[in-house]
Amino acid sequence: MSKVKKPEFDEEARTLAEKVFAHDAKDEDERDEISPFDMADNCPIGHIEMQHHLIDRKAKESTKKRLKIIMRGKAIATAIPVLEDPAMAQPKESANQMGLPSYTDVPEFQRVTISGDYASGVTIEDFELACKGLYRALTIREKYMRLSFQRFCRTTAQFLRNMENEQWKEENEVHPVFTPPLKTGGDPFSPKDFPENLGYVCKMTDGVIYVYANDESVKRNEPKDLPYPDLATFIDDMNFLIALIAQGPVKTYAHRRLKFLYSKFNLHEMLNEMEEIKEVKSNPHRDFYNVRKVDTHIHAAACMNQKHLLRFIKKSSRVDSDRIIWTSKDKKLTLKELFDKLKLNAYDLTVDSLDVHAGRQTFQRFDKFNAKYNPVGASELRDLYLKTENAIDGEYFAHIIKEVASDLEDAKYQHAEPRLSIYGRSPDEWSKLASWFIKHRVFSPKMKWMIQIPRIYDIFRAQNFVPHFGKMLENIFMPIFEATVNPQDNIKLSIFLKYITGFDSVDDESKHSGHMFCLKSPKPQEWTMPKNPSYSYYLCYMYLNIMVLNNLRRERGLNTFLFRPHCGEAGAVTHLLTAFMTADNISHGLNLKKSPVLQYLYFLSQVPIALSPLSNNSLFLEYAKNPLPEFLRKGLMVSLSTDDPMQFHYTKEPLMEEYAIAAQVFKFNTSDICEIARNSVLQSGFSEQEKAHFLGPNYRREGPAGNCIQKTNVPQIRMAYRYESLCYELNLIKEGLKDLE
Repeated sequence: MSKVKKPEFDEEARTLAEKVFAHDAKDEDERDEISPFDMADNCPIGHIEMQHHLIDRKAKESTKKRLKIIMRGKAIATAIPVLEDPAMAQPKESANQMGLPSYTDVPEFQRVTISGDYASGVTIEDFELACKGLYRALTIREKYMRLSFQRFCRTTAQFLRNMENEQWKEENEVHPVFTPPLKTGGDPFSPKDFPENLGYVCKMTDGVIYVYANDESVKRNEPKDLPYPDLATFIDDMNFLIALIAQGPVKTYAHRRLKFLYSKFNLHEMLNEMEEIKEVKSNPHRDFYNVRKVDTHIHAAACMNQKHLLRFIKKSSRVDSDRIIWTSKDKKLTLKELFDKLKLNAYDLTVDSLDVHAGRQTFQRFDKFNAKYNPVGASELRDLYLKTENAIDGEYFAHIIKEVASDLEDAKYQHAEPRLSIYGRSPDEWSKLASWFIKHRVFSPKMKWMIQIPRIYDIFRAQNFVPHFGKMLENIFMPIFEATVNPQDNIKLSIFLKYITGFDSVDDESKHSGHMFCLKSPKPQEWTMPKNPSYSYYLCYMYLNIMVLNNLRRERGLNTFLFRPHCGEAGAVTHLLTAFMTADNISHGLNLKKSPVLQYLYFLSQVPIALSPLSNNSLFLEYAKNPLPEFLRKGLMVSLSTDDPMQFHYTKEPLMEEYAIAAQVFKFNTSDICEIARNSVLQSGFSEQEKAHFLGPNYRREGPAGNCIQKTNVPQIRMAYRYESLCYELNLIKEGLKDLE
């Protein structure tokens, strides 16, 4: 058990959380220049007040306590792993002080170390307060990741156990379960190897599906022994984090540590760039072009580029001109008749007239961006070419995706994780999507699939498709629970679910709901109003259902799912806080630059972030202002993704286009882009066997020990620097907690 007492949640923290939410929910025009989460870089008044504050507090501090910290600082400064080489003759005590493994194949390089008072610049009390809050925040994330069988950084977990005077054990680590790669000659759509039906009863209660042995158990309210939600604790944890990221001392500490990490990397680069280049140049066969890279955030409906879509439309108009492709009530249309109705000549179409590319007119206009999914502005063409449900059962859409998969197979070293939509409008959406997937055999070893849930309850409610939000949740999750309990009765869906690795939550984040998620919030079955629930409300109930589902599927020997929402592209910074609790990794994360505390927490727990600078450039943030290079320098775990190639890219290889532009604009070198590529594989939902093949058999190990330069082309010097920097920051928190004992 931890010797550090976790602070009890009190009314004061809840009140602060409500104030923060009220500030964050203001209209953009009314917001203050500096939010409760921000730390201004240049604020003269703040600096003067800080100086006075330090002078007043320093007079009261114990000289003995400060001296104790200075002595500990010497130990931290020297606590870096060392080379296991007799010729170096370096003492091994420095590595043992941190309990770190010694390095075996890291070339000698120059390290940046800081000696002396590691708490200088902040008062002892503020330092201890920050360490205490950060420690609890990390334990909160670890708890929710373990409950849902999602990933948590191994290095961080080891330090947390060390802070609690416990021993970390590898067998206690939890991992998601992914479907292993198909054996040579195997049938990806084989109905074999699924477990027998259990006949359990599934019932939704307060927005979460519970599993019962039979109808009698339902009457007695005795669900199966699975981890069901504790909503009160979840909301208390969320409010604690809201209060934490708004606390002045914690903001100051996190801001200073992030500035230090940024400056430290610049020094590392200045001192060791040539050594890293030397390491890469001496690596045979491997370079950036043939390292594995995964497009970790791409939507299936826009996975092709605009020229690809144009060619397919022209080809289909020639080959299938007399085919019936549109039915409406009693009317049927051939493809030629549909084009005549739209007053279009397929031969005359160009990428300009197709008008699916985003540009200046879509900036800060998500509505115009969504309209770009309609070729030539015609929703009929979107339904025909980019949907799974239509008169031809989504055949054209399947063909386009298989052509994209063929391009990936030709490229060999590129992979993708396309998103398909489930809306929650009706419970049969899953069976229809599974039938489409199997009928058209939409399978490729280069692709792993994800399900995106658009946050559009307000539209469905306005049209009376669903009576309340609980029904939408039931339509989304009940079919998967039933397929898990009785896979033999839901064989098509069971086959489809084998290739699903996670869930995404999508929509325009800049839309404010005005609702603060708390214990007083209506339960999902009580949410009958036409207004959309808040982002946190959506994420909470999606996570809770995924948590129960993953535990059930793991018991049954089936693959589990990750939660990987769109988060931090726009809107409130509290979105990133909810995702910190619930998500394995996120897409976008731009707003992390607004909150130093959250940004530091994302670094400490190494939460993967899929950034899409070209997408952001057309929607929310100019390319040159993208935080990608800043995040990379500080050590956050970032990857590059395309988002929507149809709207943002021009070439046949959009992921390479994304890397090439980032490398040119941000002046990334080979080590940088190969590190980003390696991160993309780690972030992805590819199986353990595939990752071992892509990255090396020890990819789960920490630091250089987990890096196979022959496969990743990432220098061991870079891996050692990243590992040591993370250990140093975690060690500071550990030392801060020692002073509390």
